Amino acid sequence: MKMGDPQVQKDQQKARKIGRRHTQLAQIAKAYEAWKSAEGDLQAGKELAKEDPDFAAEIPQMEQAESQALDKLRKVLAPRDPDDARDVIMEIKAGAGGDESALFAGDLLRMYERYAEAKGWSLQVLDSTVNDLGGIKDAQIAIKAKGNVAPEDGVWAHLKYEGGVHRVQRVPVTESQGRIHTSAAGVLVMPEVEDAGEIEIDPNEVRVDVFRSSGPGGQSVNTTDSAVRLTHIPTGIVVSMQNEKSQIQNREAAFRVLRARLKAEQDAKREAEAAEQRHSQVRTVDRSERIRTYNFPENRIADHRTGYKAYNLDQVLDGQLEPVIDSAIKLDEEHRLEQLSGKSDK
Repeated sequence: MKMGDPQVQKDQQKARKIGRRHTQLAQIAKAYEAWKSAEGDLQAGKELAKEDPDFAAEIPQMEQAESQALDKLRKVLAPRDPDDARDVIMEIKAGAGGDESALFAGDLLRMYERYAEAKGWSLQVLDSTVNDLGGIKDAQIAIKAKGNVAPEDGVWAHLKYEGGVHRVQRVPVTESQGRIHTSAAGVLVMPEVEDAGEIEIDPNEVRVDVFRSSGPGGQSVNTTDSAVRLTHIPTGIVVSMQNEKSQIQNREAAFRVLRARLKAEQDAKREAEAAEQRHSQVRTVDRSERIRTYNFPENRIADHRTGYKAYNLDQVLDGQLEPVIDSAIKLDEEHRLEQLSGKSDK
């Protein structure tokens, strides 16, 4: 067995991939065994009911158990996004709305921090730019699950639906007349590339610039050229990192984000070329799509793709994001089951 191979264990990335695959196959095997057991119980129950009428009363319950087990098996067999078990690189950027947009971007960052904590994930801020009011102009974060997880429990499986424009309606702290303003922040979510060899980057196609880190207002916060800017010449993608005091650490973090962005570009191109085979109807690669509205006066959260609406915005911003994300997962799951049913009918 590969998981017990000492050579595999020496390569943590390969061991993690094999571990995830093992978890996925074990889940399918467990669901299949549960269905076969329920099916066997039902058949035996029907045979006994022919001889003993007392058993007939238990048949509906057995039929329900068999149906539920079959539904579970169909769900684990339905085609999944192959990246579901991956960890995530997320970027949050202030949009239209100036300082208010930056403050809202900071609210989103805290929301994801609390949600990750509730899920038992680790969250690392790779880089961020803060404005004078403490808002976030932009931030890059890495969110990781602990250990090997089943695909449906992966970070990407949950957070991939967060990409798009998040709109906020509230009275800004800078508003003296008490008027409600509308502003927005953008969120880009990308599956993290675990193996550097998965996304080949030619060093000759990356321009590396180093400079001194700066804080709010542009003042220098470091006396050495520790900040790093990568420019991927073929695509024009630019990644800057300055959070760490070490140039090496900033460089490593920048390449993590660059690989994730390049993978996202590849995935977007592949999805555009085969739109009918897209893994999700609710996840979009269009960064300009408005996906959600956060209405503070009404304490309302609304997802425009799934129709989800609730009046507990304060709790959502405190990290209780699960019901909102579940609405997207459910819609996506329905689509995947339709795909599976369509294939089985052919």
